[in-house]
Amino acid sequence: MCFKMRAYLMIKDSRSFKKWPVEYRWDEVSTPTVAINNSSTTTTTIAPRDLGDLPPDAKPGRARASRGSVIQVMKRRSSKLARYTLAHSIGRWLLYPGSVCLLNRVPLTLLVKGRTSLMNDFHGKRAKLIARDGNKIDTMFVDRRKKRSLANRGMQLVICCEGNSSFYEMGCFYTPLKAGYSVLGWNHPGFARSTGKPYPQNDKNAMDVVLQYAIHRLNFSLPDIALYGYSLGSYTATWAAMTYPEVGGLVLDASFDSLLPLAMKVVAKGLRKLVVQTVREHFNLNVAKMLCKYPGPVLLIRRTLDEITTTQFCAENNLPAIKTNRANELLLQLLRCRYPAIFPGEEEVVRHWLKADCPQMEALIYSYFFKVDEDWCLSTLQSYKSSLGMNTDFPWRVGEDLPPAKKKHLALFLTRKHMKNVETTHGRTLPPQEFELPWKL
Repeated sequence: MCFKMRAYLMIKDSRSFKKWPVEYRWDEVSTPTVAINNSSTTTTTIAPRDLGDLPPDAKPGRARASRGSVIQVMKRRSSKLARYTLAHSIGRWLLYPGSVCLLNRVPLTLLVKGRTSLMNDFHGKRAKLIARDGNKIDTMFVDRRKKRSLANRGMQLVICCEGNSSFYEMGCFYTPLKAGYSVLGWNHPGFARSTGKPYPQNDKNAMDVVLQYAIHRLNFSLPDIALYGYSLGSYTATWAAMTYPEVGGLVLDASFDSLLPLAMKVVAKGLRKLVVQTVREHFNLNVAKMLCKYPGPVLLIRRTLDEITTTQFCAENNLPAIKTNRANELLLQLLRCRYPAIFPGEEEVVRHWLKADCPQMEALIYSYFFKVDEDWCLSTLQSYKSSLGMNTDFPWRVGEDLPPAKKKHLALFLTRKHMKNVETTHGRTLPPQEFELPWKL
């Protein structure tokens, strides 16, 4: 397609969204329980006279400042400026390539075609939402509540949070859609027709207005909403689950515990200190920390051939080393938080299962070596939950008085209930038959 035609389509598509009416604003319904930073990004603009950064003897009212103190202040400020510049240029481009035209491999025509297909073939409803930072968020909703099925999946809404280079027009949106659920998708700020720039705070603002729209316009209750986060979208999905703990479930696909280990594997040694500080200040995507604050059902989908969320590759076949998949650490942190009487004490047996690189080996460890008694595990957990009465909040002390062999059974049982392995790479869309909602006790 010639350049003029691409430019024409881009302008036409942009004007079309600008004329689209606003369906919902973030301030239409008061939400006092949700505390969100009103700033448009997670970064703080560097003020020319930030007195808080200066040592006591360098503040106004002091007669003199030592030369060493001034040099230290200048170094700190120049370093802070360097990190700010890195975060707002290369850092953002690399973390959110879907917002940069030159790095975006998805042609506009495919996005328009995908959006049109959702509206025509699936009766999708497109809506423009205004987030609290003023960004206009492009969303798509497919309602399956009237379509009765044996499992009645349409009554459950799945909100999809796309990855750093995917869009609702052709991303993970299609996985729960083809599985029969009602689905609500949205594009990150700066992606396709959503306005603004993709920073963590902007993403949270967008996620918040999307959830409010689902509740107050689409009339879904929180227990009937499940959040599906793919790759980088797991950050916003987990944030929403933590912020709205009554959400019915959280599915994290191709996820990670923290961004830092993944950043370190592609950064030269000489730049690591700068990158670590930049990530911590501007892109602190600590999924595990937020996940431990969500009390509801969780399912982690680990892709066994994931080349992005693993930090090492096998020397003999150059395939991703599954034992270094960061979803492993995400799972272990969740289990340690929820079941402290079992983890980390029985963590070694779980790590043994996590190293299995094929379904046959998983089954061998689970059923042959340890002979996990699933009926006993389920009965033990149900009995403990009943003993808690109305207050079933985590952490649970279940397994405290059990012998090590029984604790191992529980450890492996809980691992299998919280993690599902799928043999695929990072960039492929998850097959609809592999999508499921989290296990509920």
